[in-house]
Amino acid sequence: MDYTLVLTAALGALDDACVKTVADVARITPHWLSPGTACEFRVADPKIVDTARAAIGATRADINVVANERRKKRLLIADMDSTIIGCECIDEIADFAGIKPQIAAITERSMRGEIPFESALRERVALLKGLPESTLARVFKERVHLNDGARILVRTMTEHGATTALISGGFTFFTSRVAEAAGFATHQANELIIENGALAGTVREPILGREAKREALLRLSHEHNINPLDTIAIGDGANDLDMIKEAGLGVAYRAKPVVAAAAQARLDHSDLSAALYLQGYRDTDLVMS
Repeated sequence: MDYTLVLTAALGALDDACVKTVADVARITPHWLSPGTACEFRVADPKIVDTARAAIGATRADINVVANERRKKRLLIADMDSTIIGCECIDEIADFAGIKPQIAAITERSMRGEIPFESALRERVALLKGLPESTLARVFKERVHLNDGARILVRTMTEHGATTALISGGFTFFTSRVAEAAGFATHQANELIIENGALAGTVREPILGREAKREALLRLSHEHNINPLDTIAIGDGANDLDMIKEAGLGVAYRAKPVVAAAAQARLDHSDLSAALYLQGYRDTDLVMS
């Protein structure tokens, strides 16, 4: 099997010195996928990625190696909070209740894998009891924004025939709206219980967590007759680990250390469109609108 070393950076931030450094390591001239943003090198040994990362040091660029076989994926599964969008919705809800630091501390421990996701979610939701339901709309309007490259990633894969799904441990109020904004075909998340116009402090069981995300990937693969090797999963927290490990290409996006260490690829500096370059897409393939 042969491989491709993919070098990406933020839009237009891939400088010549960084490219030359990697070219010297790979001993091959780069092929550009997006001038100034992404290029690739055909390599025989996937372990060269470690040498290349060491060579560029603290340069703000991402280096990953992917197999050329089944490179373009047919199913995209993505986490929502801190992946497709730039915030944790539950933390922003808590801000309106004046308890964001308390909630955010639990969120951080859960995303690092220090405490179980399900119990952490129940604990945080209970602290929000009595908050007006209208707070959810305020959070979406004022705090929720797509991360750079999210819409390009989803719409490009859709245009090229892939199935796309937003699978979140967050809440359906937000996934329904984020899925529409980014262009996902489907979404799945947890449901907050509302009573008399206010949050009841509970979430409908069973909770969609780490194992449920993996099951969603396998279910969608089966429903669409897609080999799990032809899937890509993107996330940042510990509850994304199982789906990232199950996918044909698991991508850690600005992720917690436990996730970055386990994923096949990691994007620490590039935007989400870099997940397309990992699959061999070029600028001319991208859907920008």
